[in-house]
Amino acid sequence: MSAPAVTLEAVAPAAAAAPRAAQSRAGRMVWRSRAVRLLSVLAAVGVWQFLTADHIRLWVRFDTLPTVTQIARAFRHQLGTDTYYLDLGQSLIRILTGFGLAAALGVIAGVALGRSRWIADTVGPLTELARPIPAIAIVPVAILLFPDDEAGIVFITFLAAFFPVMVATRHAVRALPTIWEESVRTQGGTRFDVLWRVVLPGSLPGVFGGLSTGIGVAWICVVSAEMISGRLGVGYRTWQAYTIVDYPGVFVGIITIGVLGYTTSAAVEFLGRRVTHWLPRGAEAGK
Repeated sequence: MSAPAVTLEAVAPAAAAAPRAAQSRAGRMVWRSRAVRLLSVLAAVGVWQFLTADHIRLWVRFDTLPTVTQIARAFRHQLGTDTYYLDLGQSLIRILTGFGLAAALGVIAGVALGRSRWIADTVGPLTELARPIPAIAIVPVAILLFPDDEAGIVFITFLAAFFPVMVATRHAVRALPTIWEESVRTQGGTRFDVLWRVVLPGSLPGVFGGLSTGIGVAWICVVSAEMISGRLGVGYRTWQAYTIVDYPGVFVGIITIGVLGYTTSAAVEFLGRRVTHWLPRGAEAGK
């Protein structure tokens, strides 16, 4: 009887060390991935500086573009002004308002179109006709519809994000296995139970896919709308810098837009991972 006890005592430390070793490997992989990403950005910056500082002309005329050092000086100057933060806040208010409305109404519309045949037959054709129209093409209509430019820009932002969210939600709802709903029904569940316990949780991965796409499209359209009819905002300031031939200022605006877009998209994806942490793919992605 003593031999099995000795064997278990020998195996137990190794079994306990296995998860620690796996966590250590995962940690090293994460840091290695972050280092590679940082190096890729630094390499791109170095190539940009080389091409612009040495006035390289290949198929593209890099000698007409500002260098990294010129952009950095312009960025440092902008960070010391109140106007930069005012534009930043105005663009964020517009994007969060329009995207928030699109997220709420897009999910509601997607669930309704995916669950109701009557709504799909009556409202579905209208959404399919409107969906291919670029939101930025609605700028003249928004100017006519709304009494001020601010409401029009928010409307354009909402429209840009609404359709990706709605379509992704509709497809996610329609792709749910019918056996899930039948299981709730057989246990005496109501239509509300099916919606709350099956439709909404089951469609969350698709919903957040639509939200991730929608926030990117919303940034494209809010910046374009600010350039056309805005009086404040990152897009407006970027276009103004171009009109006065301030090319370093143009790239300050471009970099700011990129950072804002990356940050908001990362926030949406982070929230999606947290909400859908119970999915197997969430566990696999962390490995």
